[in-house]
Parts: sequence; C-alpha cells; structure tokens
Amino acid sequence: KKLMHQAALIGGALADASSFGWEVPQPPPRHSWAKLVASVQMHVKSLSWGYRSALMSADVEYVNALARFEDAHTVVATDKEGVVRRLRATSFVIAVGGRPRYLDEVPGGRELVITSDDLFSLPQPPGKTLCIGGGYIALECAGFISGLGMEPHVLVRSRPLRGFDGQMAELLTKHMKDEHGVRFIRGATPSKIEQLEPAGGEGRGRLRVSWTLADGVGGSFEESDEYDTVLLAIGRDAQTANLGLECAGVRIDAASGKIVSDGEQTSAPHIHAIGDVLLGKPELTPVAIRAGRLLARRLCGAGDEAMDYAGVPTVVFTPLEYACVGVSEEEALSNLGEVRATRARAGGRARAARNRRPRAHAPPLTPPRP
Repeated sequence: KKLMHQAALIGGALADASSFGWEVPQPPPRHSWAKLVASVQMHVKSLSWGYRSALMSADVEYVNALARFEDAHTVVATDKEGVVRRLRATSFVIAVGGRPRYLDEVPGGRELVITSDDLFSLPQPPGKTLCIGGGYIALECAGFISGLGMEPHVLVRSRPLRGFDGQMAELLTKHMKDEHGVRFIRGATPSKIEQLEPAGGEGRGRLRVSWTLADGVGGSFEESDEYDTVLLAIGRDAQTANLGLECAGVRIDAASGKIVSDGEQTSAPHIHAIGDVLLGKPELTPVAIRAGRLLARRLCGAGDEAMDYAGVPTVVFTPLEYACVGVSEEEALSNLGEVRATRARAGGRARAARNRRPRAHAPPLTPPRP
C-alpha cells in the first residue's frame, strides 16, 4: 500500500517539477502498472523470506499447515498434502489476523469484485474503479488510483473515515474531490453488480454497479454507473471460526468472531493472541509487532512490560496525508463535555511555488479554561 502511495506521490512530483525549475521531458514519462506490481510483489516476497530466514537462524521450526485445537494443549496441523501432525505445547500465541469481507448479500458481491488485498497483485491497471467502503483503506486506494492517472469513485454508506476526527475527515475528502477528481457517493448502499462485458486478454471486462440512495422524504431511489473494477474495502473478518477455540476454552465475541482478551491474555491462561484477531484493539501492523515482541519477552522471562494500547498514533496515506494521536474532537466533547479547539492552516513556500496541494494540521484539543 505504501509503495503504491509513493508511486502516486512521485507522479505528482513530476507534475510539479517544472515549477521548481526542472526541465521535464515532453511528453512526460508514462507509468507502467505491471512494473509497479512486480516491484510490490518482489518486496513482499523479500519480507517473507526475511522472516523465514530469521526463524531458521533462531532454530525455530516453521510448520506450513492449517492448525486446529484438539484440546487445551494440542493442535492438529494438516498440510497441503493432507499430512497430519499433532503438536503439543505449554503455551500458545494466536496471530491469524483477518481476511477481507465480501458483499455476499449483494448479487455479484463476491465473484465480480476484488478486495484491497487483490489490488496489489492485479495484472492489469484497474481503470475506472468503484471503491466500496468509507474507511481509510478505501480512501487510500482511491487516492493512489487517482494519482496513477485513473478514475476512482468511492461509495460510502455513512460518512468517510468514521472514528477519525470529523473535521479532518471532511478536509481530506474535499481535497480528494477538488484536487484529485475523486467522486464520493455518500449515503449509498450497493444493491447489484452485473457483468456487462467478459474479461479477456488484457481487457478487464465491464461492470455495472447499482446502489440505493435515500430521497430525504422517507423513500429511496436507485442509481448506477459502469466500471472496469469494483474494489471492496468494507472490513475484515477474524479467522477464528475453524480454529477449534471452544476446545481450548478461548472465549470469542459472537458478533465479530474476535477473541476477547485482557491485553493479549485470552480466557485460557496459557493461550495469548496478538494483532487484528483481538477485540477492541487497533488493527495496525506496527501495533501487532510491538505487542508480539513484548509478549515474547514476558513469556521467556526477559521482561515484564505490557503493551499500551491507549493513544496509538496512526497515519492515513491519502493524497493529503493525515496523522493523528489521542482522541478526536468528538470523543473529547463526549468525555469532557466542553473543549477548546485551536485550528491552524498553512500552505508554505512549496505550495506558493507549485500552487497546489495545501497542507493541513489537525486541531490540538485542550479543556476550556475556568
């Protein structure tokens, strides 16, 4: 994701270069989606190999198999050849993460769509793309699709970036709309996805997506448009259903399938969990890495520090990048009843030279003076 975001930023820098005195060749350089995807996949493979090498160097056995608890201290591991092993341990750490969610209730909502995971290995450029979802993944994907010269639309059921500061969310979406031509379809619920032209060769095929909008007087109406690609970014489901956690005494939340925990400690005293599989914890890779390192130290007696999940900083890699830490203004108002918000906006010398892409800073929040 960050590599594709960087590719889009480089394209923007090329567009700005002449304002800073660079003589850009005409016509300007063209972008190769195939080369970008190949580079992304090579980077992912290098990371995977790096982890495998680290495990081998530490004499850790890597078992490539699907595991399921048989009892509190035994897992049954089945590999792709059907070979079964039973592994016993005094302690376990669950870190299975989640898989992208599909629109199974919508015709075409699985077989005619891709997910944000698929985008990074897509063999051809996505073209005109409908990003369904209002979270940071949907907006980030729309941002770099636009930055790479294609046309993204974002279909949002409620408001974009729910859970982030509302004022900043509106600023980001306005910037994407005004400066990058991203179309936002708000208050919409997808109802149908149809194949108009089959994909073949280098062609992506053509899809028609229909959605329902409220008419403001208690009724609704339907709209539709045609796209080359429909990308789902509507959340991820924890991969706990087939782990046999009930055999190990691990409690899960019935609604989300996520593991209920105190920190990383599950309801079974010898079983821990880290990452996206935990209920109510930030779904961020650096958080999982940090929590895993601290947990490993505690389990081997090399430390006693616990992960602090409060106030974790995060960054949204939209065209106008947004970083935040702490509570939003809405959360502060809810917790304190009244706050004083100070807002600042700056363009800077770079913006004066290139006449685009303003920068923005979120409001710091302080309780009101007596």
